[in-house]
Amino acid sequence: MRFAGRIYKDGKFWLAEIPILDLMTQGRTKKEAYLMVADMIETLVNRDGFKVTVYKGAKDTFEVGAPEPKPMIGLLLKRKREISGLSLAQVAKRMGMSSRNAYARYEQGTAMPTIEKLNQLFYAVSPDTDLVIDEARNG
Repeated sequence: MRFAGRIYKDGKFWLAEIPILDLMTQGRTKKEAYLMVADMIETLVNRDGFKVTVYKGAKDTFEVGAPEPKPMIGLLLKRKREISGLSLAQVAKRMGMSSRNAYARYEQGTAMPTIEKLNQLFYAVSPDTDLVIDEARNG
């Protein structure tokens, strides 16, 4: 699973952003900015042994991904919930769940949602946006 990003120069720094996560970091060089992207995602996931790879794209694009999708999906759901200003209990209520723990398992990356469930989870935390699935080639 990968998230798309964009990198560009602003003054003497390279800025790297991942719009779907509403995250940005920077570096003095492009290489340093990519390293900061990886460090930022790994730190936010905060799971022993979790590593991401930054895939450089054409011109000003890149993707950041990991072979294990659960932590990436968990990070996406957590960021969207935080951006929306919702508590776990509020999201669970929106989904008609009796316990916030049911939603939290997905956010913590301990449960893997189906595509249908992911769509429901995403809609609960970000009802004004659509989740778009795209395809990237390795290499």
